[in-house]
Amino acid sequence: MPSPYFRITDLSVSSPVILHAPHGGRLIPAEHLGAYLVSAAELEAEKNIMTDHFTDELVGGITGASSVTNELSRFAVDVERFPDETEEMNAVGMGVLYTNGSRGQQIRDLRRADRPRLMGHFEAYSAAFTDLVDATLRRHGRAVIIDVHSYPEHALAYELHAEQPRPELCLGYEDFHAPTDLVRTVTDAFAQLEILPNGPFAGAYVPLEHYGTDARVQSVMLEIRRDVYLHDSLELKSGPFQGLQASLQRLVNSVVGEI
Repeated sequence: MPSPYFRITDLSVSSPVILHAPHGGRLIPAEHLGAYLVSAAELEAEKNIMTDHFTDELVGGITGASSVTNELSRFAVDVERFPDETEEMNAVGMGVLYTNGSRGQQIRDLRRADRPRLMGHFEAYSAAFTDLVDATLRRHGRAVIIDVHSYPEHALAYELHAEQPRPELCLGYEDFHAPTDLVRTVTDAFAQLEILPNGPFAGAYVPLEHYGTDARVQSVMLEIRRDVYLHDSLELKSGPFQGLQASLQRLVNSVVGEI
């Protein structure tokens, strides 16, 4: 059964670009809360720490591109993880189904979780995203995924690469899925920011059916450091946020204009 907890805008007829906001949601359906070992207040605090705040709004303000937006919290299901032993975040309890929080503390007992329903969301999300990519490929001969995230100014305990620099914009990609001209287009669009590649986070989302096998599917990850556009209170800095939207729109326009 398709999951109701994500939104897709399909503009594949006119655009090769797919915007992706996988970690902006905070929702954990009530029927899944019984598996959590922490109080409601602590769970909300973890969401404050780990949610990619306003990335869904950032993506939602862009025209000329398809989009996929996840509404569930990553603490329910992380739709971007590999669902097997190749996922490096399994080591800290943050695979598809998180058991641990930002400080490494245990927050969920998966023995009490409804795994089939949770994984059903993961599978429905992956299938819908794959269908959108396939439709885009049929129309344009390529699909360009722009995977939008945010991250905190200071490293959190769970991070595996916390020793690396923390630029205003971490540009994640893999060479197979990110030709040089796409990387250059991204850096030009966000020229106002300090940009470093693949650190402290690396790679970018590609559906498993295309990952590592179909170079027509291109993908870059934008990890925006949160202090660039957020106050400590998690309220938007309106000017900088509008600047980010303008840069993202410029990036979409540049990619679409290449067709």
